[in-house]
Amino acid sequence: MSSVPARLRAFTAALAVGFAVLPLPAASAGDEAVPIAAGVTYRPFDLSTSHGPVRGHVISVDLSDPHVDLGLLHPGSVAAKDEVTDLTNARGAVAGVNGDFFNIAEEHPGIRPTSSSTGPEIAEGRALKGAVPDGQRFGPALPAGTSNEDVLALGADGRARIAHLDLSGTAVGPRGTIGVAGLNQYALPVGGVGAFTDDWGTASRARAVCGTDEDRSAPCSERTEEVVVHRGVVESEADRPGTGPIPEDSVVLVGREQGADELETLDAGDPVSVRTKLVPAEAPQLEFAVGATPILRDGAPLPGLDGELAPRTAAGISADGRQVRLVVVDGRSEASTGMSLREVAELLTSFGATDGVNLDGGGSSTMAVRAPGDDLATVRNVPSDGEQRQVANGIGVFTH
Repeated sequence: MSSVPARLRAFTAALAVGFAVLPLPAASAGDEAVPIAAGVTYRPFDLSTSHGPVRGHVISVDLSDPHVDLGLLHPGSVAAKDEVTDLTNARGAVAGVNGDFFNIAEEHPGIRPTSSSTGPEIAEGRALKGAVPDGQRFGPALPAGTSNEDVLALGADGRARIAHLDLSGTAVGPRGTIGVAGLNQYALPVGGVGAFTDDWGTASRARAVCGTDEDRSAPCSERTEEVVVHRGVVESEADRPGTGPIPEDSVVLVGREQGADELETLDAGDPVSVRTKLVPAEAPQLEFAVGATPILRDGAPLPGLDGELAPRTAAGISADGRQVRLVVVDGRSEASTGMSLREVAELLTSFGATDGVNLDGGGSSTMAVRAPGDDLATVRNVPSDGEQRQVANGIGVFTH
């Protein structure tokens, strides 16, 4: 990728057909790129469009520098949330943005939002959770050819990429093998079984059996079963999913419909071996992954992208996977109108990206940066809620 200012000038021509953009003035002193660390810079930018002014912020990350990495920001439990600045500072990152969409609200009586994310999570090479069924997601509609299993990821080869993660899981007991179709997810596939570990946290597991693969608001299943496996042995069974912390040496299996029937074949004292893993398609082992929606592929925006103007968070990747741009666009104010997803995709191309993803937007869009000499990262954009929203996860920029 070339420098941000040059690419922003190219952006004016690239979007001439999509919407009117006036030439950018020379960058003021306050809008110059600011070195954050070796291989990492931050820069605010302004655009004039036919729908009003747009204020944005970009973090440029050079992964060819061996001292720079991307990693997952998370609050310690899958079913938890925190502000981006807290997530960034707790992990010692030099910068961070919010990540995936998450279970922010609930339509089911008596069920509380879990705050867990929609897509998969991998932190430091370890799988934390899988993806909920596509119909259970929050956020804009998925473009054709994409799914909740898509992620922004960093491979063991040190290159960023968009990857697809499938969950592979089994629970092997004395009467055969039961397929496991979920890992620490707020929604399980109809007829499936999910595994919950200590990574889930203390939130109720009841939400996992609500809705269907196509309809998030469909009623909760009445045919359920929960089995607690402690140190490889069935410790207890229950008809409904429970709540509370899960010990590190335990796994809780939750089933709905046919999955519940399979779990009912297990009895207290039965030995059970539970195995789950996230398998990347056509990618090396992943060190980091966060759920993300592809909007740019091979240099072209995907068809059917959401046209609503809104605050946005996105990420763009160069063809070689060595350069990453983390972008936040403010919106819902006179100072910044926001952008459509197609505009964001084209903005990413102006920064030299060939592939890009959309992350959670609206009131979640937040960028935190720790300037050289500062002890803590602070918010650089203007969140549309007037303050930071607590979110499920984020993308951190790390130097070492």
